[in-house]
Amino acid sequence: MSVKIGILTSSRADYSIYYPLIKALNLLPNSHIEIIAFGTHLSEKYGYTVNQILADGFKVQHRIENTFALGDSPKDISDAMGNTLLQFSKFWQSNQFDLVFCLGDRYEMFAAVSASVPFQVKIAHLYGGEKTEGAIDDCLRHALSVMSKYHFTACEAYKNRVIELTSHSGNVFNFGHLSIDNLERLPLLNIEDLLIKTGVNFAKPTILCTFHPETVNYESNTLYAKEICDAFSELTEFQILITMPNSDTGGAIIRSSFEKLAASNPNIITTENLGTIGYLSAMKYCKMMVGNTSSGFVEASYFPTTVINLGERQTGRIITPNIFNTHIQKQQIIDAVRNNINNTYENTKIQIYGSGNTAELICNEVQNTILKNRYLHD
Repeated sequence: MSVKIGILTSSRADYSIYYPLIKALNLLPNSHIEIIAFGTHLSEKYGYTVNQILADGFKVQHRIENTFALGDSPKDISDAMGNTLLQFSKFWQSNQFDLVFCLGDRYEMFAAVSASVPFQVKIAHLYGGEKTEGAIDDCLRHALSVMSKYHFTACEAYKNRVIELTSHSGNVFNFGHLSIDNLERLPLLNIEDLLIKTGVNFAKPTILCTFHPETVNYESNTLYAKEICDAFSELTEFQILITMPNSDTGGAIIRSSFEKLAASNPNIITTENLGTIGYLSAMKYCKMMVGNTSSGFVEASYFPTTVINLGERQTGRIITPNIFNTHIQKQQIIDAVRNNINNTYENTKIQIYGSGNTAELICNEVQNTILKNRYLHD
């Protein structure tokens, strides 16, 4: 009898990280993999990114509707958490798995896993132990770790923090980050193909921006959006490609501010979703990243790409030599960009997040240890 493994994916961001793991898990003998799509994957506003999963050749066995926020107020987010918990209560009652993977720290992922606790679902959490003090994700991530039975962390420091959180060490593994697998294996676009995909010529100096709201200080996001837009308006020597923020508290004001900025500045382009290959390719060829996304900490370290990290959202993460922190203030952003635009990293190799074999290591652990008792029972 085969074992059934579930993959909880709620957004384009976690799916792009999962990708090499899903491919590897599908090759495991005596295993059946089922993708559980929910959250903004099923939202037209956010690009209906469940289609990206299908385009990659994977089946989506389960689609859980009514699990994303209709607005960006605290009540909207709280309502979405409640709706997600209710939908997953029904789901877990009707579907049994031998193991279910969850990833990250988002509110809808927290709600889905919370609903699984009474059903004693065996959850494997990817990327606990990290800290992001400027987002409510911080407490949600830690809670996900406590609710999970198995843990796969991105580096040794995060593994040690998960052990502190859970008071268990036997089920905590540091196998590196799946994003490095993607970077080692995916055929990234060249500049010409990237121009066709994005309409942006990366042969010109280009800033890649991804900025998400600071959900701990969400009242300040209006000010933050203004400061960033004012800075970008003066950085006319660059093209600026902005990928839109996630569904978070305060996200709408940032989204609308970027849209207005792009409408009046021909050197500024917004896009909803570049896809995994497009985004990683843009990261490779841009002059620098500006924003507060976790990809500026993990994926950017691979090249490495210079990162101007804005504000407090990611405070607590490990700072590698390519990352420069600055406050969300117009002149400080301008100065940070111009002072670091010519940074080079010859002979700089950053490998704290693994060497590109994370999916293989996770699959070996799943097959040889986690599911061993089930095989023996069968």
